Amino acid sequence: MTVTPMMAQFLEIKSGYRDALLFYRMGDFYEMFFEDAVNASEALDIALTKRGKHDGEDIPMCGVPVHSAEGYLLTLIRKGFRVAVCEQLESPAEAKKRGSKSVVKRDVVRLVTPGTLTEESLLEARRHNFLAAFAEVRDAQALAWVDISTGAFHVMPLSPLRLGPELARLAPSELIVSESSEPGLRETAEDFGIALTGLARSAFDSTGGEQRLCALFGVSTLDAWANFSRAEVSAMGAVLQYLDITQKGQLPLLRPPRREAEARTVQIDAATRRNLELTQALSGGRAGSLLSVLDRTVTAGGARLLERRLSSPSRDLDTIHMRLDAAGYFADDNALRQKTRDQLRRVPDLDRALSRLSLDRGGPRDLAAMRNGLTQAQHLRQDLQTGDLPSLQQAAIADFDGHGALIDLLDTALIAEPPLLARDGGFIAAGLDEDLDEARQLRDEGRGVIARMQKEYVSDTGISSLKIKHNNVLGYFIETPSTHADKMLSAPLSETFIHRQTTASQVRFTTVELSEMETKILNAGSRALEIEKRLFEELRQAVLSSAGPVARTAAALAETDTAAALAELAVAENWIRPRVDDSRCFEITGGRHPVVEHALRQQSGEPFIANDCALSAGGDDAQIWLLTGPNMAGKSTFLRQNALIAILAQMGSFVPAADAHIGLISQLFSRVGASDDLARGRSTFMVEMVETAAILNQADDRALVILDEIGRGTATYDGLSIAWATLEHLHDVNKSRALFATHYHEMTALAGKLTGVENATVAVKEWEGEVIFLHEVRKGAADRSYGVQVAQLAGLPPAVIARARVVLDALEKGEREGGVTQKTLIDDLPLFAATPPPPPAPQKTSELEKTLEDIHPDELTPREALDLLYKLKEAARS
Repeated sequence: MTVTPMMAQFLEIKSGYRDALLFYRMGDFYEMFFEDAVNASEALDIALTKRGKHDGEDIPMCGVPVHSAEGYLLTLIRKGFRVAVCEQLESPAEAKKRGSKSVVKRDVVRLVTPGTLTEESLLEARRHNFLAAFAEVRDAQALAWVDISTGAFHVMPLSPLRLGPELARLAPSELIVSESSEPGLRETAEDFGIALTGLARSAFDSTGGEQRLCALFGVSTLDAWANFSRAEVSAMGAVLQYLDITQKGQLPLLRPPRREAEARTVQIDAATRRNLELTQALSGGRAGSLLSVLDRTVTAGGARLLERRLSSPSRDLDTIHMRLDAAGYFADDNALRQKTRDQLRRVPDLDRALSRLSLDRGGPRDLAAMRNGLTQAQHLRQDLQTGDLPSLQQAAIADFDGHGALIDLLDTALIAEPPLLARDGGFIAAGLDEDLDEARQLRDEGRGVIARMQKEYVSDTGISSLKIKHNNVLGYFIETPSTHADKMLSAPLSETFIHRQTTASQVRFTTVELSEMETKILNAGSRALEIEKRLFEELRQAVLSSAGPVARTAAALAETDTAAALAELAVAENWIRPRVDDSRCFEITGGRHPVVEHALRQQSGEPFIANDCALSAGGDDAQIWLLTGPNMAGKSTFLRQNALIAILAQMGSFVPAADAHIGLISQLFSRVGASDDLARGRSTFMVEMVETAAILNQADDRALVILDEIGRGTATYDGLSIAWATLEHLHDVNKSRALFATHYHEMTALAGKLTGVENATVAVKEWEGEVIFLHEVRKGAADRSYGVQVAQLAGLPPAVIARARVVLDALEKGEREGGVTQKTLIDDLPLFAATPPPPPAPQKTSELEKTLEDIHPDELTPREALDLLYKLKEAARS
């Protein structure tokens, strides 16, 4: 069967986007056909219908309304689809000028992918949406990443071993790689939930990349920013090439690229980030993470900056101290802090508004965001310019000013609360443009204008019965009774009034003025909208001409919000400023776990038991605490809280402790908890060993290492030997500061052998056969693990607990008396099924208990109660 022209157009456009769903614009709907329709209807749970036939088969079809397309786009992107948006490039009326059967011109205007979202409804306001590219040029590698919704653009050289940790830090939505590298990196991308996109090798050509970068930023060389390597230029060039493909040549407003160096931030691998739940809880989602407790920011830009700081703690002392100074400045002045935060609450997301405007996807509300945000920046400058400001705030307020002309322009041009879309109109304030005011008046008050003209004509002619009327044939016309025909048709009125029609009782006329007014009234609505669109474009260009200063103001606002938020947190939670220096000290007094403390307060109101930690190493020696004690006592919490305190200190935050002195940490490693990786055939023990190997192979003498229960996933003696050797390696080779928790009490002997190892234990108390966890860390070693008691608390059946105690006693006795073998254990202990535990003996009721049961307190007089109390006391003595 012959393909219709419209379907032929669809198939031609679709041939260029085989790996994407094609949103084909048909009036007020985006429609999909063939396999696209089948896939989209299933993913979106919408009806699948049909339209026409192709090769004798029905053509599957589904569609979504244009006005609600963003929600459907988000669903499709989250389910792994890419969407090519195909728009009508002309109206049906324009198409018909070429012939009655001409098809409206259409083409793809944008390819929507996970890393190229800009719409407010498709993005999380408080998180970045990074698009990254990994490039390899001979023996060099680099990673570039960009957030087109904010304009952030970064690059860094790195080794292939660092790719995983950096992807864990940045959490990009999409990763661009060379097609030749795509198979080898697919598993890595899947591990982090990143969409992987392969590009032709030509996209990674460093020469072409440099040309694209220079053209974008209007420079002849990149030397002004850094001496980028070929690998770095290759990665950045690939990002720009992909943006050119997806945005169809409409490149976003990007800031000049900034190089990041590994040596400037604390290196944290993916396993450590996961174990410490920095930005995401193990259960998934933000709730329960450190970020969820830390985030008191009141702006979207501040929230994104806070997450960046938390994900990338600094190793630069000057940077750390400046950030601590800024937080301390706001912590010391409650009134100023609250006033600043109140001002910041009214600051919109300038970065994303600016990005949408640069891509021509913005609307009147983005212009209003510019006006409101820049106005608030001016108010903040006035509030903060008094007093002795720390250096970060001095730099910030310098960027708050300089937008007076732009603010005045936007304030004069826009109404207070404009609509979302420019096509809705009504956002330009009255009085800005005379033509717009006239068009609006005609649109809204057409009848009034005609009535005034009628009044004027009555006055000019002296004919009180003259009327201006309207019909679909003549349009607007002047009508008088036929008795006045001679007067109207004679000079001087005939020079103004033009005869149009005569009826039996009426004569109809028009005037040049009335004809022009009719045209204006009929076109007033569309003319007003066209004028507003023109003015919107002028305002958009005015904003874009100040894009650099606006972006700096947005950054300064985010900096101020982050500092004030950290100060608010410190005051509310009683956190203190840490001392951070270049030593190898690690001394925490009264340290607390911020997330656990917050959860306790929310759930039960119980206080968190604070603990000290001292890993102050002298010279080149390691300093390791070997921590023993039972499960459930808080060992893992203690390990994690010290790692989190280190991160908080180096990101520039106050910390949950009574005092903290931290020498700079270069790397942070955490091996806590148990997990498997069955998809790769890795058992829990294999995962544990892989993570431990990474620590031992990479940790340096500035690292902080957190290890919990190394070796527990295998046989006792195998596990003990691995844990023993691991601790010796950390001490002798890595020379790291470390907290090493273990159930192997035999290892406590290492404290007497290794000079940098000290024993510590989590205290417990036994009372009437039960164990009470005190959650206190003390110097010394535990001699028991209390595993059976913990099992009892967990609710194991009493018979199992009783049997476990019997087996434990036998094992401990055998060890004391010279060892126990499997055979002697079996021979000495009857089978469980053959020796059920005896039923509990009935308890005898004492005379005292009998007396208490017979007492009815409400029936006693005070005298009788006192006598009874003496009687009970005597009975207790006997």
